Amino acid sequence: MSKWNLVIKVGQCENCQNCVIAARDEHVGNDFPGYSAPAEARAESPVRILRRVQGDSHMVETTYLPVMCNHCDEAPCMRVGGDAVRKRADGIVIIDPDKARGRKDIVKSCPYKAIVWNEELQLPQTWIFDAHLLDQGWPHPRCEQACPTGVFETVRLDDAAMAEKARREGLQVLRPHLGTKPRVWYGGLERWESCFVGGSVSARVGGVVECVAGAAAVLYSGGQRVAETVSDAFGDFRFDGLAKDSGIYRIEIHHAMGNASRECELGESVYLGEISLVQSTRAVEAA
Repeated sequence: MSKWNLVIKVGQCENCQNCVIAARDEHVGNDFPGYSAPAEARAESPVRILRRVQGDSHMVETTYLPVMCNHCDEAPCMRVGGDAVRKRADGIVIIDPDKARGRKDIVKSCPYKAIVWNEELQLPQTWIFDAHLLDQGWPHPRCEQACPTGVFETVRLDDAAMAEKARREGLQVLRPHLGTKPRVWYGGLERWESCFVGGSVSARVGGVVECVAGAAAVLYSGGQRVAETVSDAFGDFRFDGLAKDSGIYRIEIHHAMGNASRECELGESVYLGEISLVQSTRAVEAA
């Protein structure tokens, strides 16, 4: 049977908040019996955009991550909620607006913090995939309708076809180790979860410090070559896709104008700053 999935393209989100506003517009003050009670205006939105800023100086990357209910197939809220939380045959999870009253424990059950508490109605609430609209024939929820940059893609496929799409497009889910089997997928999630090491190569030419293009930069970890790249026209180089807190790295840089070497310990992303080439260097400077 085909089921609903949502694909989020991380690199295309610009934090315009249209998805957040659309969700609030749809649900604040509006009652959809059998789906959701009116959302509280002062409550936190169940659709949010998280922000991560990496790097320093001119080598800075900001990533925005839309998050909401993942409509998990093995949802902790269903285990805790009993008959107050149900899974539809099409994959959508619904918190019953009548049976869930007073059940603050359902809010605490979600490891993704995707369930909010409606203090006025004493009711846990979440993003319902706009099931009330899909059931009327809408092809996608309002977050996709409102997004100007094409971040969201609503997909209705059987599980095997969705797994193949995820494999083909490199889609991932949040915190897969939890075993909750989310139905919200992310493309480009490595921008959110991984780190980079970068720097800017320069050399003195005729008494003037110039950017060095085409310098070969090689990244080592534990004596093993991890990756290599070359500096661009501005002398910048960057190694992406590194794991957080992955230890000590060494970067060796070679060019006809000279050589350089640096070490850094990677917690979060690191910009090493300007790296000046010299004709011969053996000393390794710590970043």
